[in-house]
Amino acid sequence: MTEAATKANGSSPPPETMAWDSRSRRVVMVYVPLACFVLILLFPFYWMTITAFKPNAELYDYKRYNPFWIGSPTLDHLYMLLFETAYPRWLWTTMLVAVCATVLSLVSSTLAAYAIQRLRFRGSGYVGLAIYLAYLVPPSILFIPLATMVFQLGLFDTPFALILTYPTFLIPFCTWLLIGYFKSIPYELEECALMDGATRLQILRRITLPLAVPGLISAGIFSFTLSWNEFIYALAFIQSSENKTVPVAILTELVTGDVYQWGALMAGSLLGSLPVALFYSFFVDYYVSSLTGAVKE
Repeated sequence: MTEAATKANGSSPPPETMAWDSRSRRVVMVYVPLACFVLILLFPFYWMTITAFKPNAELYDYKRYNPFWIGSPTLDHLYMLLFETAYPRWLWTTMLVAVCATVLSLVSSTLAAYAIQRLRFRGSGYVGLAIYLAYLVPPSILFIPLATMVFQLGLFDTPFALILTYPTFLIPFCTWLLIGYFKSIPYELEECALMDGATRLQILRRITLPLAVPGLISAGIFSFTLSWNEFIYALAFIQSSENKTVPVAILTELVTGDVYQWGALMAGSLLGSLPVALFYSFFVDYYVSSLTGAVKE
């Protein structure tokens, strides 16, 4: 029965037709775009993985071997990366810098966000806006004056140079994120604690922070990810090979002239992305809930 005939007869389409139209519309409008998005998003990781386990013969001869599959898997690239380079040292330096910068940024941004949101001093709103606008300053502009300070303090070519400079772009965003999350916590809880004689530090430690765990985890994920993947500061402030971070080391140490060791490069990228992926997988629920709490106000 056509749609015109259905309207002429004054009857509605049968339930089977309505269900089919709804199902087909859902497939076209939701599942097909979602499948394309997932394919485009995951294909680089798939290519990185198969390249890390391909022998050199398969990497450079696409006429005889399928470029999208592994014919004879090998661990030569991983062995070369782990035992013939300083990759374990690079990985340890990256982890140390990311963890220390994340902890320092979380402590500073928590105190700043709580003071701006809860103490309500004059001009606190403008201070919060100014802190967020500081995040928009490109790192390529900041690293020039920061380089002068790093040299004057004698921190050049040490992990401390990165630990102390990374918070310059981590604290502004984390502060803005925690300000939005602190807004979602009822202020009446703190007022009751103040009436009972609690101090601000006691309220922050025993009431606000336990309720703000999702926001803290979200800010920690953000800080850890940016610290782990940061490139400009690590390239400018670290010179010796053993003190380099993974993003800089795999590019500068595994490329000789115009020769790219693609197997080792992809193996290093794969191993370097695993900690961040595991970190996200464990705390993804907290991350989503904290973003919801931060923007709903």
